[in-house]
Amino acid sequence: MSDLYISWSDYHHKIEQLAIKIYQSGWEFNQIVCLARGGLRVGDILSRIYNQPLAILATSSYNGAGKQDRAGLIVSQHLTMTGDKLGARILLVDDLVDSGITIQQTVPWLHSYSQSPIEEIRTAVIWYKACSVVVPHYYADYLADNPWIHQPFEDYEHITPAELAEKMSQKC
Repeated sequence: MSDLYISWSDYHHKIEQLAIKIYQSGWEFNQIVCLARGGLRVGDILSRIYNQPLAILATSSYNGAGKQDRAGLIVSQHLTMTGDKLGARILLVDDLVDSGITIQQTVPWLHSYSQSPIEEIRTAVIWYKACSVVVPHYYADYLADNPWIHQPFEDYEHITPAELAEKMSQKC
């Protein structure tokens, strides 16, 4: 297993590729649900491109140094959204499927949470790893060698507010 380093430019380009693949499929949805934290940026950008409401479900399955240790999945008890109810056709978004367990467990959670019928849920991720038990409906890249992906926002996990202030004062 190798490491894959992603720049901000590459990251945004991959989201745009994902948006195009969804568009080209012809499938119409009326709700985006993103899985936080990794899917927040992806969901936000897709919500803006498609002009569809965004709901956020907090999940966590990694911890430890460098957030590379897989732990048990934790799913929030609530969904954050501005509307009263979920849409009937949901695009469930995350940054990647690694094991696939998060998406596998989130789909039934959404069905049980929703107070109105859900007609269909499709999944979209930037990276689909071969080791996943779930095959997403849409993805920008398939990664056969299951690399560890270093995303550009991870730098913020290794800096304190004091270090950031020092870094910014040196640029002035």
